[in-house]
Amino acid sequence: MLREIRALGFEYAELSHGIRISLVPGILDAVDAGEIKISSLHNFCPLPLGVNHAAPNLYEFSDERPRHRDLAVKHTLKTFELAGRVKAALIVLHLGSIEMKDYTGKLCQMLERGGKNTVKYRKLCDEIAEVRDVKKEKFFEWTKSTLKQILPEAEKRGLKLGCENRQGLEEIPVESDFQFLFRELDSPNLCYWHDCGHAQIKENLGFIRHAMHLESLRERLAGFHIHDVQFPARDHTAPGTGTVDFAALKPFVKPEHIKVFELSPSLPVEAVEKGIAHVKSIWGKE
Repeated sequence: MLREIRALGFEYAELSHGIRISLVPGILDAVDAGEIKISSLHNFCPLPLGVNHAAPNLYEFSDERPRHRDLAVKHTLKTFELAGRVKAALIVLHLGSIEMKDYTGKLCQMLERGGKNTVKYRKLCDEIAEVRDVKKEKFFEWTKSTLKQILPEAEKRGLKLGCENRQGLEEIPVESDFQFLFRELDSPNLCYWHDCGHAQIKENLGFIRHAMHLESLRERLAGFHIHDVQFPARDHTAPGTGTVDFAALKPFVKPEHIKVFELSPSLPVEAVEKGIAHVKSIWGKE
């Protein structure tokens, strides 16, 4: 896998939340041999023992059950350990969710049927905003409490923690809450991680303006997951084939940001290469 990534011209790779423990020795061999460098890890990496599928939300920082929050901390610290071993600089984190029904899926189905400009769609959007505001506080507090447990270890290890924006309307932080999070946990090791596809899905649903959201967090921005979205919510497609306006994001992209192409494994190599070329033609080669 890593050799294939290197053959595509990448000097660095991100280790995802789908890395089984059994894959770790081979990864370490590739890193030690200088075949590839590791830019970042996506929590949880490696997967907890016995888990064989991608499971970034297996344990949530926002879980109302203390035992599950403890397990989230435990396995995040294991991710820190692997990051140290492969000399990665950053961990991408999912921060949790609000206990509420799947509004995102319902809205996506309505969009697919062309229902965005209907009274029913607008009423459902209003309902989501109201339910989130009523319910989110305790889940957000649990998330902040969990982050406070792991931040000292990240600071000690010199690791940055990238808090990722999410595509689900039920997930936290809600876009307007990122600033509150960074003000309360004012550590240079706590950063914002921008997923282009997730933000675009939120824009397609009518909840944010993608470029404006990114601009509001530019001072805390550490990096990107780069992929496109075919309307309304088919993400991890090749850049240039969907609704993401990469030119509108360019003013906020800096050479020091980590940039990870997060593409579907079903894409043929030619589509991957075209997508990479598309982004480089707009953002430059850094």
